[in-house]
Amino acid sequence: MRELHRVNQFQRLWQLSHGETQRLSVAAMAQHCFCSERHLRTLLRQWQDAGWLQWRGESGRGKQGELTFLVSPEQLRQQLLTQQLDAGEAVQALQVLDLHPERLVKLLRPLMGGQWQKQSPVLRIPYYRAMEPLRPLQLTGRAEQHLARQVFSGLTRFRDNDVEGDLAHHWQHDASGRDWYFWLRPQLSWHNDEPVQAAQLVEQLQQIRHSPRGSRLLAAIEQIEAPHPLAIHIQLRESDYWLPQRLAHQFCLLPHPEFADIGSGPWKLTHFTAEMVRLESHARWHLQRPLIQRMEYWITPQLFDRDLGTSCSHPVQIAIGDPDELGSLRPVDRSISLGFCYLAPRISANFSAEQAQSLIALIQRSGVIQQLPLDEGLITPSHELLPGWPVPRAEREMIALPPTLTLHYHLPVELHVMAQALIPLLAQHGCALTCIFHDVKSWRDDSDLSEADVVMGDRLIGDAPLFTLVNWLENDPVWQPLREQVLQTPLSAIAQQPDALQRSELTQQLFQQLMCDGHLLPLFNYRYQVFAPPGVEGIQLNSLGWFDFTRAWIPPPTTASAVQPASEPVP
Repeated sequence: MRELHRVNQFQRLWQLSHGETQRLSVAAMAQHCFCSERHLRTLLRQWQDAGWLQWRGESGRGKQGELTFLVSPEQLRQQLLTQQLDAGEAVQALQVLDLHPERLVKLLRPLMGGQWQKQSPVLRIPYYRAMEPLRPLQLTGRAEQHLARQVFSGLTRFRDNDVEGDLAHHWQHDASGRDWYFWLRPQLSWHNDEPVQAAQLVEQLQQIRHSPRGSRLLAAIEQIEAPHPLAIHIQLRESDYWLPQRLAHQFCLLPHPEFADIGSGPWKLTHFTAEMVRLESHARWHLQRPLIQRMEYWITPQLFDRDLGTSCSHPVQIAIGDPDELGSLRPVDRSISLGFCYLAPRISANFSAEQAQSLIALIQRSGVIQQLPLDEGLITPSHELLPGWPVPRAEREMIALPPTLTLHYHLPVELHVMAQALIPLLAQHGCALTCIFHDVKSWRDDSDLSEADVVMGDRLIGDAPLFTLVNWLENDPVWQPLREQVLQTPLSAIAQQPDALQRSELTQQLFQQLMCDGHLLPLFNYRYQVFAPPGVEGIQLNSLGWFDFTRAWIPPPTTASAVQPASEPVP
């Protein structure tokens, strides 16, 4: 990149005197800039015309002249970065950031958060790691799951713990609950401005249905067809009143059948690299258009505490602006997550139900969760599975645990801290605990849990918590042995119950039984927090711990200072 090369050459001269006026010959300057004397004279003219420096040379070969610097290399990098961002040159802009972390922080600070670029509002979010490709059937990270819901649409979508129409505006089923019609909105558009066709959606749903993950989620589907350009007909083998929720699941987000990065959601993906992810609003989205033109994730691990590694601290404490300046950013919203880290004993011939219940009682009575050496405010012990669903306290008397147990667990690293705390606790009761770590974010189909006596993991619960919990039992590998033994019948009964209130009651009863029988112990919840600089409005945490990108907005610079921040939204 020629502009960056010029800045680097200028910086070599500037560093000779740290910006102070100096006397140098053209030959000496050419040597420092690794160029010819003729080219150096051209550079001096260009830099002087641009207002970077003043050069008063003296005639004669080898004569020294006076060099006065008018700007610093840091200022030039800042200007170059801003110009490239305005021009949409994301990759080139990030090349400018190959700096020492302290200089990087200074350079980035004014550019993060809400900005107006060429009369368009832009929101930039620094992020601590690179993103996984947005493939709905493969995503494990919470940030990626949130992003996928911004880029792709499904037939239905979750909203406010319920399900509503997305590509479909309405649906109906017959009395048996096996014959369903979903009516599509007219004039739907992909991000490349092609019209969305019902046959394309059927093709994608068929692929999902025959994938390993989708086959379990959509196991009841027998046939999918498009009898009309604005209708999709789904026939089930047996009634399943979770079908609208299943079609709103992440796995059923629908990319374009030919282009995996193209969707029909409120945001289109325009740039995706290890350094930057850029979204731009989709002008032809079928629901309320976003209030911001562009969203950017700046992948800048240099700005974050590297010791945190894969801690849940990064994703639950989102800073829209310089994360080192949390004190100056305002805490926009905070909440206790519905999702939780959990412990699941796996009852077997060597580990009885009574021993599993004793293990849970030991953990509850020991206070080990409250004593974890974690940052204050990051987690809170789980007292409810969902609001109004209390975690039962183990009342039984302790019995001897097996002499050895094997614990398998995955990320985040807070579970590593928990595992290490359990080793001495169980040792006090004559049980040697072996801990095996899996470097994944959730249990996958290829995770070998056959030797596990106890499993720990992280259960993300987004919208529609009832369905999410049921789907967890139906699909997660951790429940496979229990699913084959006892879970299949009650799960089918719940799915075939047409009354939503009855489904809720049956689901609560099932999870209460799982906890009482020693199959499940929720450990702790996260405390979601989002921080933002002044001038970024409309940010409110959702159930994934992020915020709805379509609702965020940035006041224009000419009005931001004239309006009090506590203004009420217009109905």
